[in-house]
Formats: sequence, C-alpha cells, structure tokens
Amino acid sequence: MAATSAAMLLAPAGLRHGASAQGTAATSASEPPARRLVAAPTALRLRPAPSNPTAVWAFDGAVPGPVLRVRQGESLRIELENRTPAPLSLHWHGVRGAAAMDGVGGFSQPPVAPGERFDYRLTPPDAGTFLYRPLVIGGSSEPAGRGLTGMLIVEEKSPPVVDLDLPVLVADWLLGDDNAMAAFPSGQQHAAAGRLGSWITSNGAAPPLRLAGAPGARVRLRLANGCNARITRLRFDGAKVFVAAVDGQPTDAFEPVRAQLPFPPGSRYDIMLDMPEEPGEAVTVMALSGPGVPLVRLVAEGQKRRPAHDPLAGLALNPTLPAAVRLQDARRIAMLIEGGARVTPESRLDLSGVDPERPWRINGATGDAKAPPLFSVRRGTPVVIAIDNRTAFAQPMHVHGHVFRLLHPLDDGWEPYFLDTLQVPEGRRLHIAFIAENPGRWLISSSVLERFDRGLWSWFEVT
Repeated sequence: MAATSAAMLLAPAGLRHGASAQGTAATSASEPPARRLVAAPTALRLRPAPSNPTAVWAFDGAVPGPVLRVRQGESLRIELENRTPAPLSLHWHGVRGAAAMDGVGGFSQPPVAPGERFDYRLTPPDAGTFLYRPLVIGGSSEPAGRGLTGMLIVEEKSPPVVDLDLPVLVADWLLGDDNAMAAFPSGQQHAAAGRLGSWITSNGAAPPLRLAGAPGARVRLRLANGCNARITRLRFDGAKVFVAAVDGQPTDAFEPVRAQLPFPPGSRYDIMLDMPEEPGEAVTVMALSGPGVPLVRLVAEGQKRRPAHDPLAGLALNPTLPAAVRLQDARRIAMLIEGGARVTPESRLDLSGVDPERPWRINGATGDAKAPPLFSVRRGTPVVIAIDNRTAFAQPMHVHGHVFRLLHPLDDGWEPYFLDTLQVPEGRRLHIAFIAENPGRWLISSSVLERFDRGLWSWFEVT
C-alpha cells in the first residue's frame, strides 16, 4: 500500500476515549463485575520433564497469565491483588486508555504494595491484541522476568471468520543448570544489554508449542513478545502468511518480506494463514535467535475443512484512528538516546566509566517524573519525534497512550500501519508521527525492562 504524500494530508477529527469514565470509580449499576487477578509466587516446570520446577511469580498460578478478553467498546474491571514481595502495577501495553489507568507505578499511580489491591477500569477504544505487564519505575525487570506477563484481547464487534484464534506469548527465562532462576540483578551487563534469557517458552511451555488445526482451516495467530530484552526476528515456514495487524492495530493485509518480521519486546502481530491441505504437514514459526528456535508448530490434523472462506484480507480499521497527520503543522521534537556500554572489536561489552544504575540518557538526562516534560502540547496537536539512537544497541521504544506512524526518511509518507513500539537500530535516527489526542501525562519508554528500570524513559504531556 503506497503512503500518501505529506502535502496532501488533512488533520482528522479527534479520537474518543471516554477518559473520565475510565479514570474514576464507577457508580453505574451496569458496571461490569471485577475480574480478580492474583499475582503470587509459585513453582512451575519450564523445561521438559523430568526437570525440576522453577520458582516463578504467576498470575492466577499460570505462566503466562490468563488471556483477558473484552469486546470492543465494553468495559473491563481488573482487581490486581499483589501477593508477591515486590511492589507492582499493570501497564496495558498498547491500549489507548485513560492516563490514570496506564499502570506505571510511581508515575501514573502509586505502586500496589505487597498485600494490597488495585482496581483497573478500562474501556479500550480499539480492537486488537495487547499485553499486560508490570511497569514500576525502577522495579519492572524482576516481576516481569519472574513471569508476570499476559495478553489482553479486545475482540472486534464483527470479528473476521476464522476456524482458530490462537494467542501465543513468547517469553524467556535466565535459568541455571538446576532450573533455578538467576538473581535480580544478575550482572552489570544487564544494565546495558538487558536480561537475556537462556530458555525460551511459548505460552509457558517448552518450544515448539504444538497446535493442531484441520487441513485447510483458517487461523488467526496472535504473537506477542513478552521477553524482558530479547530482540529477535520471526520467520514463517510451511505456508504463506499475511500480517493483518501490527501492535494490535489493523492494517491492509501484507505478506512479510522474505517471510520475516522484526520482533522486539512489547511488539505484537496478528497473522492470518490457511493450514496446509495435507494431514501431517505443518507451519512453523521460528525465532531467528542463534541457530534458530521453533516457537510454534501448527500441524494439520483431522478431516479436511472445506469452508467458503474469502481471500485473505485485512481487518477493519479501528474507527477512532486518524487517517492522516498534517506533517507541515507538526510540533517537532528531537529525542537523543545516549549511554550504555561500548562494544569492543571482539564483540565484548566495555562497561568502563559506566554507572550501572544510571547508564542511559535521553536529551542528557535519565527518566524523572519530577523533571519537565520532553514536550507539552494541546490536545489535537500533530507531533513528529526524531528518535536518534547514538548507542551501541538497538533501542525498542514504546509510546504510551498513543499509536504512531513510522515516517519515510524524507517525511514524504509513512509505513501503512500504526505502531506503539518501535525498534530504532544502533546509530540510526527514525521519525515517528502521531496526533496527541489522549490527554494526560504519558511515557516514552524503553520496552527492554532493565533499561527502563535504569532511566531509559522520558515523558510528555497532552493538555
């Protein structure tokens, strides 16, 4: 799909969020009942039997946490009960909700102390695939790295016809030979590279996760990266696949180049595919880490399906998204990322002179909720941010409360999908554009949680 010339773009009407209903206690008799979500320590087997169980933290005793589902436009109440020894909050990654419910402990809300509870009230305006994960200023890596991550699915009012709708959350774990989890923090290198696990799971199970579908069946595969730091790529073998949504937002369906997609922490894809026609044939989703890790294996089993499926097509766009951004009227912001370790010619990390507690800087400063915002704009203002990564690491960055377009290098158009999480390669500058249409204070933060904990974030304000 070709991008539209910036000279022809028109500013859209405002987005609608219902922020006042989401950010305050509801009194309506029609308020949905609360769904309690209990975070607590437990032990689960992450590697195949007869390996020892690993001490983890889990939502409702499961890793990943339960898949939460709500219909687009309907309200969701989640009562988080914290039975872990650490303060928690839940960030609804990708949801354009109210700022008070964004779930950043120490910024948008006080952290939920051990033994306490907190009620989240959400009315997601967008259908799509989202994450919920801990996000506490200075304390996100451990609860997420111990297992506290799950998926939120907001179902379309008129969903596409598929035979299987399969959510898959990929996580990794830093385990010893005895299956015990490495300590938090476990070394200076994690301040720079992040906590890269030694064992990958798909839906909490040893890969590849085996899923069965009838020959010819149509599958919607929802893939989410819930890792603390693992930046990888996905490859799809055994079938032609189409991307129907990126970061939860629908797009005109497209086939990935070389059947591959970037997959940094926090990113999500909705993939549409038809199962192979012959029983026993399979579709494999590979993570291109090291020699390659098969994450999911979809096996054709049973009686052949002969449904009258339409050709694969994109999902209906969320109606509140802007069709265009007037780039010529945009407030332009420079965001310079510096710091971290240096990489030696031998591919080792050089941490000399690096403060492991505060190794990162955005525009010369580490994240501080009391510092002035990176920028402040009135609601409805078009914004273009130049994210300049002058570090030795790829930097996945997440914009809270909004979705954005990735601009082409000459600002003459954009990629034909929305994002909320963007990977900026080392030594590169990328430009993003969005309309600041969601009032409140919002983070722009690293989705590598060890970097976030050590200050790789800033914030902006929409008044």
